[in-house]
Amino acid sequence: MTHNDIYPTSMATEIERKFLVKHDGWRSLGRGTPYRQGYLVNQKGLAVRVRIAGEQGYMTVKGATVGVSRLEYEYPIPLSDAREMLDNLCEPPILEKIRYPIVIGSLLWEIDEFLGENQGLIVAEVEVTDENQAIDLPDWIGEEVSYDPRYYNANLVKFPYSKWSEI
Repeated sequence: MTHNDIYPTSMATEIERKFLVKHDGWRSLGRGTPYRQGYLVNQKGLAVRVRIAGEQGYMTVKGATVGVSRLEYEYPIPLSDAREMLDNLCEPPILEKIRYPIVIGSLLWEIDEFLGENQGLIVAEVEVTDENQAIDLPDWIGEEVSYDPRYYNANLVKFPYSKWSEI
């Protein structure tokens, strides 16, 4: 099951909470898909992202985050177009991770295990229908980082996890 099986592409308000992962209890619950993503535009309040998830390309436009909500428009694009944009148009570095979708109850958790300059960072994301929605946290969930912009993918490109101790 993927994000798009539960949340169709196109216009939506994304309400997402992020958490650090504190142990590997989640690993047996889902299979990972490699992701590569880069940014055509990456500025405060607007991001235009190109992503390859497995063998599918996507173009995504994201607005400013307010609380844990933001406008998001995502559309499938041909894989060859996504590859060409990542290789020739996106600002380096390209973000690489493995995403593990895990359904618990009615919620889809997406565990992102980052690679490259963000190696060692594992973040769990869950989309909710309301900012105040109560959720049962699996035992492998740690500290909530929803309000910490360092954990936004767009910021991990500019300020990789491996360099945080230098800041």
